[in-house]
Amino acid sequence: MLDKVIENNRVSIIGEVVSEFEFSHEVFGEGFYLVNVSVNRLSDMVDIIPLMISERLVDVTKDYRGRKIEVSGQFRSYNRHEGVKNKLILSIFVREMQFIEEEEIPEEQARTNQIFLDGYVCKPPVYRKTPLGREIADILVAVNRPYGKSDYIPCIAWGRNARYASTIEVGGHLQIWGRVQSREYTKKISEEQVEKRVAYEVSVSKIDVVEEEEA
Repeated sequence: MLDKVIENNRVSIIGEVVSEFEFSHEVFGEGFYLVNVSVNRLSDMVDIIPLMISERLVDVTKDYRGRKIEVSGQFRSYNRHEGVKNKLILSIFVREMQFIEEEEIPEEQARTNQIFLDGYVCKPPVYRKTPLGREIADILVAVNRPYGKSDYIPCIAWGRNARYASTIEVGGHLQIWGRVQSREYTKKISEEQVEKRVAYEVSVSKIDVVEEEEA
């Protein structure tokens, strides 16, 4: 059962550490820390992705900025209370990691950023077009975890995938392949104040609906 649940949320990336470790929280005496990794896209852009790492996997007192790292794990979410609101916090929960040298990375893996999710649509997908006519659909996917928990992962689909996603009803079971990306956006705080923020989401390259078997 546990193996099956873990299989429904798999992510692997290769990137460069670009921050120091920052304490996040502790569970049963085990400390967890956040660190940011820069992952190259096929274009000249990069994604800055937060990793959640146990102090038992790496020496969190050291500064690894500039080092290349290979990671596998799960894309997870949790709600952080900010005043009267909840904020969805996303990061890659690291299960395995290793530092690697630049020359050890095969050229075809230099931009590794892959994710697979098997979950359920938990709110109606939002379909729209950009001013240039590009089709986009936002999908919020709930992925089950052991012990009755779930991760809520924002996904974004394009083109025909966006049109297809817009037809999926709440509760629909789907599988998604893609990559984890970061995206800057501007949040209006008040009439005079705007704030730059970063969103994390899955950019969908393939999406399939899973037909449920009848009991």
